[in-house]
Amino acid sequence: MGLVPLGPQRYHCPMLNYITHGTATDKPPLLIAHGLYGSARNWGVIAKRLADERLVVAVDLRNHGHSPWTQSHSYPEMAEDLAEVIDAHGGQMDVIGHSMGGKTAMMLALNHPEAVHRLIVADIAPVSYSHSQIQFIEAMRAVNFDTVERRSDVEAQLAAAGVEPALQSFFTQSLDIPNKRWRLNLDTLARHMPDIMAFPQTTAQWQGPVLFLSGGESDYVRREDREITLARFPKARFAKIPGAGHWLHAEKPREFEANARAFLNA
Repeated sequence: MGLVPLGPQRYHCPMLNYITHGTATDKPPLLIAHGLYGSARNWGVIAKRLADERLVVAVDLRNHGHSPWTQSHSYPEMAEDLAEVIDAHGGQMDVIGHSMGGKTAMMLALNHPEAVHRLIVADIAPVSYSHSQIQFIEAMRAVNFDTVERRSDVEAQLAAAGVEPALQSFFTQSLDIPNKRWRLNLDTLARHMPDIMAFPQTTAQWQGPVLFLSGGESDYVRREDREITLARFPKARFAKIPGAGHWLHAEKPREFEANARAFLNA
């Protein structure tokens, strides 16, 4: 896949695939990083709406979508991937990151403080989580593509594996029906699931403005984690969207947009 070795177990991939919306204005451009099993396409509605004021760049993170597949999947490496995209768009951007993308965005701000203007972290904290998402990889691996002709065929197989309808729709956005495969590097994601659930130990701080925006029905951002969060991000602000769960941007898109717009334009 054109990987460039950087040392044992570390690889740098060619620049991430991304989708642009809108054009450059006097406002900082905005980069959006999706969560695990997602893609730039998942953010199309919000990206297009926010693009009325600024250039918006939504990326496919490594091992997702149309971006390169790698043998590794660590937050420092993914932060470098984002830094490369930002460098190609003037050297500094506002950043929105959801879940895994939120951890990547936090790592970016800690390792490349000059690259981030304002940061929105959607429903995730800079902590390790005890749960795993491996069950969804197992469900996707179990899909028999020999019987697949359309997206609904895969949704039916995921339903039989116990995947709820909203996640069936979400996962199948990463289907490559003509080539009968997933646009997800399931092997690497499975192998690095402990890394994805964790957050690197660091004493770095980012002094810029950051909004931790979470779903009111989600338990991913807990009050007891605020001390850890503020140690890394002293200027952090916290807000919740009532009635939203972990996928707050999909469940409450207008509310998410309004909060994001207000913070980015503050």
